[in-house]
Amino acid sequence: MVCLANLFVAAAVATFAIADITTAHTSAHQATKTDTQIAARKLFVDNGKRLLEKCSHSEEGRKLLEKAVTRRAAMLDDIQAERRRLDLATDLSTDHESSVTGLTSSVDPSTLFGDEVACLLEPEGTPGPYYVLGELIRTDVREEQPGFDLYVDLQFIDVNTCTAVDELYVDFWHANLTGVYSGVIATGNGDDTDATNINNTFHRGLYPTDEDGFVSFITKFPGHYTGRATHMHIMTHYDGTLLPNNTYSGGEISHVGQLFFDQDLLTTVDSTDTYAVNTWEITENADDTILAQAAADEFDPFVEYALLGDSVEDGLLAWISVGVDMTSEYSVNAAATYTASGGVLSTSTTEGGSPGGSGMSMGSGTMPSGTM
Repeated sequence: MVCLANLFVAAAVATFAIADITTAHTSAHQATKTDTQIAARKLFVDNGKRLLEKCSHSEEGRKLLEKAVTRRAAMLDDIQAERRRLDLATDLSTDHESSVTGLTSSVDPSTLFGDEVACLLEPEGTPGPYYVLGELIRTDVREEQPGFDLYVDLQFIDVNTCTAVDELYVDFWHANLTGVYSGVIATGNGDDTDATNINNTFHRGLYPTDEDGFVSFITKFPGHYTGRATHMHIMTHYDGTLLPNNTYSGGEISHVGQLFFDQDLLTTVDSTDTYAVNTWEITENADDTILAQAAADEFDPFVEYALLGDSVEDGLLAWISVGVDMTSEYSVNAAATYTASGGVLSTSTTEGGSPGGSGMSMGSGTMPSGTM
């Protein structure tokens, strides 16, 4: 199996500009970093490598790895029982795809899920313009959307202690098969005359991590849109409040980031009849400036994955371990809020604590219009 090495999703020691997005679903322009931001990123990278080295050789890290391997092997067993068609006898040759060619009860789970301590992702990312505050607390976010089933397993680790982070509420969202985000009405996000989309909730969910820092979501494989490679968003919250309408409010934000897929996998998915209905111009990974930022400095923002059958049509299991700095706090502007009465567009909705110089504010407070 290819190692997840050098992943670091910590809520960084200081902010840096990710991108200046000026046109809806058309282009992404990288902002010019100041000397201070460049220095802050270098400090983050140096600290990240030090923390990775510490966790890689710690007893806590070894235990986390064992739990991750056991859990993900059990997930495959459960999916097999549910679908009755798990078959990994496939030529898996891409960088982040499992190299297992036949899964049986005798296969060592570490062969599939790795034998190294959990790796870490990129420095702090951007939430994009389509974040909705108040997502439903649930793990199955498919609703009635078309597409290929995607099981996503995430583990969150405190990079300061190398221990799992429990009761961390993880926001998870992405565009649907045709490149549209639910819950937001904006130019470039599908049909901006369709007012009903404000009440839609597909491909959005929120759920707490368990005692070992794990949380899983069931969704459909995301679609693409012009200006961005296919991706998923994650954001982590703590110390918030559960509301009667099965949503979460308040608290602090400790991480904002994006996850990506191998280009070979994206090309395969986009070439199927199911995903060919997406008419947005394809932006490949190599041309995505947000991904270029995330993948810099030896950090790897790609999920590992395995097919659940003979082809992508049978579904996929994807997994990644994510490091967070639980001493950091970020502020994020929401494009809309999901309430007991449905969705409400906002111009200045903000969640999270004081950024302490490293906030994730998306600008003037007006409705975002970027390609994130």
